[in-house]
Formats: sequence, structure tokens, C-alpha cells
Amino acid sequence: MAYYAFLDENNIVTEVIVGKDESNFNWEQQYSSFRGQVCKRTSYNTYGGVHNKGGIPFRKNYAGIGYTYDEDRDAFIPPKPFNSWILNEDTCLWEAPVAMPELTQEQIDNKNYYTWNEQILNWEIKVKE
Repeated sequence: MAYYAFLDENNIVTEVIVGKDESNFNWEQQYSSFRGQVCKRTSYNTYGGVHNKGGIPFRKNYAGIGYTYDEDRDAFIPPKPFNSWILNEDTCLWEAPVAMPELTQEQIDNKNYYTWNEQILNWEIKVKE
């Protein structure tokens, strides 16, 4: 089973479909011609440049609607969650400018979690309600 992402004129993913494995046939080109949209294969098992089943990672990340295909990196990049976040060139994932602190066991027991606060450019602890 193979997955394919269709791109708009700005290289933004508009749809991801299940398609045929490439084997000896260029399905990217076939789907592109059929739809009149650029089509790129994506790997369901690739995240952050790592294949979760030990295989060869493919295009850094599995494509999702709204992701950008970067031709120079041959990678799918998710939408930037906050203006302050920085693209990790190795994983093609966005990272906060401040590392998220680890929760203590007590915080975990109290169902606390962290959220990013763009106004203060830092993590805030919250309580799950």
C-alpha cells in the first residue's frame, strides 16, 4: 500500500490518498497527469526523518493536509504552530525556542500538562479538567 499527496500551486498538500505501489511504474506521474496536480508519494511510517518500522525514511514526514512540500529538502513540513518556533533542519519538524520541561510524578498524577504560550515565549503548566 502506498500513499500519495496532491499539492496546490504553492506546494501545500490538499489531499492524501491511498494508491498503488510504484514498483516499476511512476505512479506519482500517473496521478499528477490524471488530476492535473503535482503528486508526491509519502510514507505513513516516516516521522521526523525516522521510519518507525526500521525501514528507510521517506520525505522526512508523512504528508497531511496543510503540510508544505519543500522541493529542496524533498520533505513534507507541517504547518508552523507558532511564529516563534524554529524548523529543525534534520527532522523538518517545528520546535519551540525553549525546551518543554519534564513533568514530575506528582504533576502527572494531578493530570497536569504543558501548553505553549506565545505571548511569554515559554511553556505553561495546566491542569486537565
